[in-house]
Amino acid sequence: MEEALKKSDETPVRDRPIASFTPREIVGELDRYIVGQRAAKRMVAIALRNRMRRQAVPVELRDEIAPKNIIMIGPTGVGKTEIARRLAKLAQAPFLKIEASKFTEVGYVGRDVDSMVRDLTEIAIALVKTEESQKIRARAEEAAEERLLDLLLPREGGPTTTTEGETTTTTVGFEPARGNQTRERLRKLFRDGKLDDRVIELETTENRFPMIEIFSNQGLEEMGVNLRDTMGGMFPKKTKQRRLKVPEAFEILAAEESAKLIDMDKVTKEAIRRAENSGIIFIDEIDKIAGRESAHGPDVSREGVQRDLLPIIEGSTVTTKHGPVRTDHVLFVAAGAFHVAKVSDLIPELQGRFPIRVELEPLTKDDFVRILTEPQNSLTRQYTALLATESVKLRFADDAIAEIARIAALVNDRTQNIGARRLHTVVEKLLEEVSFHAPEMAGQEVVVDAKYVNERLAEIVKDEDLSRYIL
Repeated sequence: MEEALKKSDETPVRDRPIASFTPREIVGELDRYIVGQRAAKRMVAIALRNRMRRQAVPVELRDEIAPKNIIMIGPTGVGKTEIARRLAKLAQAPFLKIEASKFTEVGYVGRDVDSMVRDLTEIAIALVKTEESQKIRARAEEAAEERLLDLLLPREGGPTTTTEGETTTTTVGFEPARGNQTRERLRKLFRDGKLDDRVIELETTENRFPMIEIFSNQGLEEMGVNLRDTMGGMFPKKTKQRRLKVPEAFEILAAEESAKLIDMDKVTKEAIRRAENSGIIFIDEIDKIAGRESAHGPDVSREGVQRDLLPIIEGSTVTTKHGPVRTDHVLFVAAGAFHVAKVSDLIPELQGRFPIRVELEPLTKDDFVRILTEPQNSLTRQYTALLATESVKLRFADDAIAEIARIAALVNDRTQNIGARRLHTVVEKLLEEVSFHAPEMAGQEVVVDAKYVNERLAEIVKDEDLSRYIL
């Protein structure tokens, strides 16, 4: 167990751009967090690589290359959502995860499918804005530092009041020579962190906008945002005096200066380009809309949602508050357990929009052992770190890992098979006593072995009815 954790710790974190990753390397990155499911990893790796290849294709052919959308099929808890989550971090591209069950057919109260494109655009803008903020961070911090020093020691001159961004400051005069020397000393103290406990006052302004309810069949979020943008300047601004420590004040001032330096028109243009050409939308629980119309209840939106999804996935233009966004080259990855419905229950046109289908494999006891030991975010590592905050050293023996995996697999067979999520319920119940008494056990070591596991879980596992409710 300890050797597995050590090996995981030594795995190098790649700092190269994703564009230079081969499919094999992308799979290797996913392997660090997800056990098994080789076929699904290979498919998403190829899909990511193809997006990079498309950018190198001659322009006249580039628009003709459509993304090959993927649908992942498999029971709950086998890694579908985790693959999407890790893919988001790895892709370095606008990524949105959404549940298909949240959408309703146009004409019914709820979210329309166009909202996923608007959400993707907002994510792209936030991503590009963060990148631009990092580029001009040094300049913004320099300007913020000067404003902060003005608060700590005003510049030469008579009493003046200045307003910059969100803050208002009042300065008074002082002798130039003495003032400049003192200012530089303060600058050094600030950079050395010796002013972190000092409190200063900032007068901030806030837009006062009344709460207005908007009722619409579709585009609800877009209407609300547009109305707020249009009417925001019609209401008076409210000022608020805040007392903050120097580091907090510096962050606020740096954010204001950064906002001044960023060209939002340029950011928006680049964000839309990225959303259109490298955006990824992960549609989870697509099996929940796979059923045909129900004859016995208000289930009238399922097939309607499928029909609404068709043009978005095939390629259309969606109007957002930032401008039109095309979805022709957005990659769609769908996933579902398909316990009740089948992929063939989707309308034929939607099935055709997902040419690549991957079936994920159910997890076995051996997979559970690997899940508990190999990934960097394994449950054993998480609980060890959590209890270490209480100065309790937690150690899992190899036979304990095997027993936990056996119990999890057994309970999955007897009750509902929820895959790796069963490990969470088993380990949480196993460590319930330790977690409860941890504050009183500072300095102690707890060794979890097979005997420890059986003492706490054997009776629950034997009683099938009890295990159904507890595990």
